[in-house]
Amino acid sequence: MNDKQDIETKLAAARTRLILDKPFLGALVLRLPMLEADPEWCKTTATDARSFYYNHQYIESLTLDETQFILAHEALHCALSHFARRQHRIKHRWDLACDYAINPLLVKDGLKPPPNVLLLDEYEGLTAEEIYPCIEDLDEETLDHHIYDNENEQEGDQRNREPEQKDKSESDGGTKQEQDESSGGKSRPSPLSETERQQLNVRWQQHLAGAAQQALQAGKLDGAMARMIEHLLQPQLPWRMLLARYMTAMGRDDYSLLHPSTRREGSAIMPSLKSHMVNIFVIVDTSGSISDDELNDFITEINAIKGQINARITLHACDNQLSENGPWIYEPWETFSLPDNMQGGGGTRFTPAFEWASQQGIQPDLLVYFSDADGEFPEHEPAFPVLWLIKGKMKTPWGERIQLN
Repeated sequence: MNDKQDIETKLAAARTRLILDKPFLGALVLRLPMLEADPEWCKTTATDARSFYYNHQYIESLTLDETQFILAHEALHCALSHFARRQHRIKHRWDLACDYAINPLLVKDGLKPPPNVLLLDEYEGLTAEEIYPCIEDLDEETLDHHIYDNENEQEGDQRNREPEQKDKSESDGGTKQEQDESSGGKSRPSPLSETERQQLNVRWQQHLAGAAQQALQAGKLDGAMARMIEHLLQPQLPWRMLLARYMTAMGRDDYSLLHPSTRREGSAIMPSLKSHMVNIFVIVDTSGSISDDELNDFITEINAIKGQINARITLHACDNQLSENGPWIYEPWETFSLPDNMQGGGGTRFTPAFEWASQQGIQPDLLVYFSDADGEFPEHEPAFPVLWLIKGKMKTPWGERIQLN
């Protein structure tokens, strides 16, 4: 058996072990054809969301366990649609954020990373979007190559030439991807076109949902990986729309059937429009996980909705205890704004806020809690409706949950 066959056997063995031991990851890896790449452009491994490319010598240097890790790593880049989520962000910083998001998931799932992977405990459980603004050291490098995107701005001249090269190659026979596969992945693949990006995004979301369903049925998907998948697969409706829809429903005017006035002729009972003030409690988590910009966006949105439904807002702040300066009360005609003297920065407990709400003289029509849901909940659900606006992937034990996205 020659070296090439040895490497192909090693990759096949690593993929088979993933299928047996980690069916979720194994199902995703199966979606990526494995192609040997030219060492000139691929020093380790790479993906363009269409294939898995590898450097022969690099795979040879890895153990079988480390090979499993790198296969799963590239498959997760695709399944999590990192190629479609960058938007306006700087490519290199985004690439770093994507690796920092993936690697803790794989380590937590029991896979052994190869040397020099990007791994920091403080990024565990965070998405690439949450990690991106935290990255300061841009001298770091990802272990693998993310070649589904254009390179950094200083390589703009090369980018400008790529469309011409692609057009020429397609006119000579076949798409760039087909030529890459027919040549065994030796030529560097071109970045994804916008059409390819959209098509692959839909395709990988389908692969992600299918792999997750199979693994859940087999009882082999839980922990941080399961939370990440659930977060990505849930409907991504704008939180403002959902918040407005729920609060407006709570504050709808209703009709009342009143006895007819003695001054009105006839005995018919006529429906009349009854309008009442809605009493809403708003609790803000001030433990430090919510940024000032996010708080201001939330408060502004509540203020806009409040004016439509004739609502009195009682605001309170809580980390592991209630703010000593609260509560703050805003009548329907007053502007709802963020107080200057809110306290916070401690741990997270939700119990004090719900105990306070239950002890008020009037029961709220709705309590809205803005938090990351990572804290101590009361043992029992309160008697009034609760709406959670959640940043992150944590679940809530009861109430209606809206994802901040």
